[in-house]
Formats: sequence, C-alpha cells, structure tokens
Amino acid sequence: MVNNMHVLMVSDVYFPRVNGVSTSIQTFRKELLTLGVESTLIAPAYDGHNKLIYDIENDIIRVPSGRIMFDPEDRILKKKYLADISTILETILASRRYDLIHIQTPFIAHSMGMALAKKMSVPVIETYHTFFEEYFYHYIPFLPKAWLRFAARWFSRTQCNRLDALVVPSTAMQDKLQEYGISTRMSIIPTGITMPDVPKKNRELFLQKQKIPVDRPVLLHIGRVAFEKNIGFLIDVLSEVKNILPEVILLIAGEGPAKTSLQKKVQQSELQDSVYFIGYLSRESELLECYQAGDIFVFSSKTEMQGLVLLEAMAMGLPVVSTAEMGTKDILFPQKGAIIANEDTKDFSDKVVTVLQDKARQKLMTAEAIDYVKQWSSPIMAEKMRDFYQHIYSSVVKTDVSVMQCTSRLAVERA
Repeated sequence: MVNNMHVLMVSDVYFPRVNGVSTSIQTFRKELLTLGVESTLIAPAYDGHNKLIYDIENDIIRVPSGRIMFDPEDRILKKKYLADISTILETILASRRYDLIHIQTPFIAHSMGMALAKKMSVPVIETYHTFFEEYFYHYIPFLPKAWLRFAARWFSRTQCNRLDALVVPSTAMQDKLQEYGISTRMSIIPTGITMPDVPKKNRELFLQKQKIPVDRPVLLHIGRVAFEKNIGFLIDVLSEVKNILPEVILLIAGEGPAKTSLQKKVQQSELQDSVYFIGYLSRESELLECYQAGDIFVFSSKTEMQGLVLLEAMAMGLPVVSTAEMGTKDILFPQKGAIIANEDTKDFSDKVVTVLQDKARQKLMTAEAIDYVKQWSSPIMAEKMRDFYQHIYSSVVKTDVSVMQCTSRLAVERA
C-alpha cells in the first residue's frame, strides 16, 4: 500500500474543451485528492501561446497545441515540448515523486506519457475513452470504412499492449478490446457523477431566456453535437412524435462538427419551429437549469463508452428514453428511470409518447432514476480507481524487484 500517491496524468484534451474526457479527468482528480491521491495534469493550451505554462494552483501544465484538420474544436499536444515538460517536472519532483503515469488519450499524449514513464521508471496505465472504430469514419469519410476500422484496431492494439494496465468505462468496451487481441490487464471503472444538490429552478425562466416556448413538451439532448452521437435519428423520432403530440419540441444543447448538417436536416424536415440548438452551457449553472427544463432526456448514440450524460440526466430526475449500445448497456435498465428503445423511429417515438402522456409514470421514473444513480457516485468510482492504482503500482514494482533479484542471482552464479 502506497500512502499519499502522486499520479501524473497526460491528455490531449481538457477544459475549456467540453466533452466526456474533460469531465472524467476533472471528476477523478477532484475525488482522488480527497482519498490522498494527488495528480499533476499535462494538457493542451487553447489560447495560442507558444510556451509552457504551469498553473501551480490547479497543478496543470499547459502545453502549446496544434489544431486537428478534421476536428477544429480539438487540439493535440506538440511533442517537441517534451524536453521542456521534463524540466518543469524535475522542478516539481524536488518535492514529490510520481508513483504512476495515467494517460487519458492516445496520439501525442500516449507517446509522451510512455516516454515520461520510461524516464521516471514508473508504471503506466491508460483510460480507453473513445470507440475509435466507429469514430474515424465520420471525420475521414473519403476512405473506406473497412480500412479505417482495420487502422483503428491496429492502432489500439499496438498502443494498448505496451501499457501496464488499461481502464475501460464499460463491459462492452472491455469485450471489444479483447476481441482486438489486446491482452493488457483491464479494469472496468466508469466515471462517477457528482450528485447535484441544487434548488429547483423555474423552468419557464430558462426557456424564456433561450427564447423557447414555455408551454410545450420538451425532449432534451445534451452533449457534443457530433456525427457519432446519431442525433439525426432523434430528429426523425421528433417527426413521428409530432404526429400525435404536435406541440412537442427537441432541445439540443452542445456544439460540434455535425451542427450544420443537422440544421439542414431540420430545415428539410420543416421542423424549424420544433428544434432548438442552444450551444454550450456552463456546467455550474446553466446546464443544471437546462436539465430541469426537459420532460424526457432522449439519446441514441451508438458509440458511447459509458453515457455519463444519461447518469447526469437521471440524477436530475429526468426520465430517459434511449437506445442501449456499447457502454450504455451497462447503465440502462427497465424500472431504473429509463426505457430502452430500439433504433427504430416508430418504436422510439411510441415510447416517448407513452411517457409524455402519462404524468404518473413520469413521476415514478423520476423517483427510480434519482435512487438508482446513487450507486454511480463519483466518490465510489474514485475509490475503485485508487485501489487500481495501488494494485498496478504494487504488482509492477514487485515484478521489477523480482526481475532484478533474479538477474543478480544469475550474475553471481555465472561468476
């Protein structure tokens, strides 16, 4: 057992970039600190600066970053600053020793984390956050999907088999990686959620602020507006629901590369008065108000590693209607605040209508959701992560010591 562990995290993404990886890093860092696990984070700078900045208060090293051609919202660390990072870390190391490196994203963060782990002689683990097999095709559509799937699997297998351990957010992802031929030890540790303790807001005030009618049923979707989120399907569902409940609207909070395409789809479907894109909202206030403005949370992503946003919605008491694919299979169950639908517009819309027309059922699902989501709290998941850190540190260090002892013994015998 290592008391007061120090972990070095490396990521190609972090706030102000809003997505699940940023949220996961922030949540775990906060909760792990309460358990005696301190962490330094290496993350991109988003302000165009060309030098490293060490944010001592938050223990974050911001590294100059470059843009990604097919995903303009994101950045990628510039590897040429590795020597400068090492210099900063040496200064930090004067007062602490890192026990483990935790890589949060592949690409430059992975190679940087591996290099630092080798230099420091510490174990290295990585969280597999993104289902790249289905992700690449949406951003490089001019290449055959089969080629991209092969490349994603080869890329993942090559990187992951060099690690000491992997963290995966769901059973489905673990099964998929093992199917790739990845033999690295794995642990399923989803990102926990912080249970909200906020007063009930006035739904009407939020909707009025967003210039949205206050007297219409609201289907809510929050998340990155990306192609892999399958939001176009939800627009088709809306068309079906409107045949029975013509006043219903779909509220989409978030930004992303699919927004323009979805706006065109809305126009072609003549749903301009029923679909509202309201962009990013601050997590500290506006986002919580947005959750409370919805009647049902709808979701249909086919590539989700966990579906953290579903847990957040349930924590806010929102009934959920969603497909169950990949990681969402681990968190969505009947009688647990959610109804699972097929990726079929008729089936999905029928279930949405059923909930909207039954106030008693809405109230029951709200109570079920709030009770169920407690088992996914961030302190519980942070304890699992701390224990996994301890296990990997102890097993890798023990193995290294055993190898050294064996090598020394052989040297003596040969002498």
